[in-house]
Amino acid sequence: MASSRASSTATKTKAPDDLVAPVVKKPHIYYGSLEEKERERLAKGESGILGKEGLKAGIEAGNINITSGEVFEIEEHISERQAEVLAEFERRKRARQINVSTDDSEVKACLRALGEPITLFGEGPAERRERLRNILSVVGTDALKKTKKDDEKSKKSKEEYQQTWYHEGPNSLKVARLWIANYSLPRAMKRLEEARLHKEIPETTRTSQMQELHKSLRSLNNFCSQIGDDRPISYCHFSPNSKMLATACWSGLCKLWSVPDCNLLHTLRGHNTNVGAIVFHPKSTVSLDQKDVNLASCAADGSVKLWSLDSDEPVADIEGHTVRVARVMWHPSGRFLGTTCYDRSWRLWDLEAQEEILHQEGHSMGVYDIAFHQDGSLAGTGGLDAFGRVWDLRTGRCIMFLEGHLKEIYGISFSPNGYHVATGSGDNTCKVWDLRQRRCIYTIPAHQNLVTGVKFEPIQGNFLLTGAYDNTAKIWTHPGWSPLKTLAGHEGKVMGLDISSDGQLIATCSYDRTFKLWMAE
Repeated sequence: MASSRASSTATKTKAPDDLVAPVVKKPHIYYGSLEEKERERLAKGESGILGKEGLKAGIEAGNINITSGEVFEIEEHISERQAEVLAEFERRKRARQINVSTDDSEVKACLRALGEPITLFGEGPAERRERLRNILSVVGTDALKKTKKDDEKSKKSKEEYQQTWYHEGPNSLKVARLWIANYSLPRAMKRLEEARLHKEIPETTRTSQMQELHKSLRSLNNFCSQIGDDRPISYCHFSPNSKMLATACWSGLCKLWSVPDCNLLHTLRGHNTNVGAIVFHPKSTVSLDQKDVNLASCAADGSVKLWSLDSDEPVADIEGHTVRVARVMWHPSGRFLGTTCYDRSWRLWDLEAQEEILHQEGHSMGVYDIAFHQDGSLAGTGGLDAFGRVWDLRTGRCIMFLEGHLKEIYGISFSPNGYHVATGSGDNTCKVWDLRQRRCIYTIPAHQNLVTGVKFEPIQGNFLLTGAYDNTAKIWTHPGWSPLKTLAGHEGKVMGLDISSDGQLIATCSYDRTFKLWMAE
């Protein structure tokens, strides 16, 4: 029993020493393609790991990818990258060879010409130059030359567009120009002779006369106020003998009033819409027969009508305008009629030949007012483009460009001295221009609202009258341009004004449907 226990104990104690780690089965290392081994197995009839069923299961599970034979050529990819690097080196080499101006303004101009932003946030002049150099290294220096050429071409085309161009006119225009020249030259000689005689008057005498005139102008008072219509009165004009006043109204009616008692004489019916202006013929009530054409008027529908003094209906219509006609004015000879239109042009009509002889363009917006020089040689136009033009009727040329107003020009007037022109504008100012110096000599801060009309005293131009939308008209000295008198009394905007041919009366008409006559005490 003892020996058996001992042997069992010995076996028990020996067991831990006999415990040996299990032999790890080394994986087979295959050299070569597994595809060949698989074929061998399949040939022997064994179902290998790449059997048909296993292959299908692997493809369906997405574990086996069967390629379509596409090959990625590493060499080609490397060659493309090398080409990009080489191109970048070439660009940098070109950039180093490009000369860029050190003048920052020139650099900005070049960037602008290339269509690039002239500056970037936080960019200094040095960085800007480098950016321009890099851009030129890509697009080439020829791109800048091309843009400069294009700019030059566009400048040339603009200059050509801005140049005055002429076209062949009718023979009647040539006849009219010669007639105007023969008419105006003797009148100019007469005006200059009167100016010489006036200059021979002693300075003290002239000064005392001017002081007397200023004193009488300061004593101007409203002695007559008349309700003219149910709608605003847009225009008023004295007859050459100063005994009648014509008014134009937005109701389409034109009325003739006796002066100074303001009694209604005639009501002229013919317009269907707002009448812009009505003016007397220069020889009306003086040497012209009542049955002849004594007045002309225009309206917002483009109609221009001629009137006699013995009929309430128009004698004739002038057809040709299709849009609004703002103003109408007689040439001093009475043979020609000027009209201004919102189609950016003004026209001259020969009433003896009964035809349009001139259709003159030149303004970029509608033409509003027109005035003729006392000699009959020049015409002045004011436009809604804020520019005025002075035209020589004998040659057709624009001899002076009146540039300086900030808003539309609503009134223009020539002084009897022959060389001063006044313009009134929507910028609340009145500018005086000198035809001899070809420039603006004075700007009168005339009113607190847009200036609707300007008018020189018709005998010697000793004062200037202006009217505006601030409900007042004002009188200014000439020369000197200092204020003499404010004609206040209208309850609405002053829309029209005139001075009688003898210089004794002033008329104003207003949006308040009234017209007023002013006379010195």
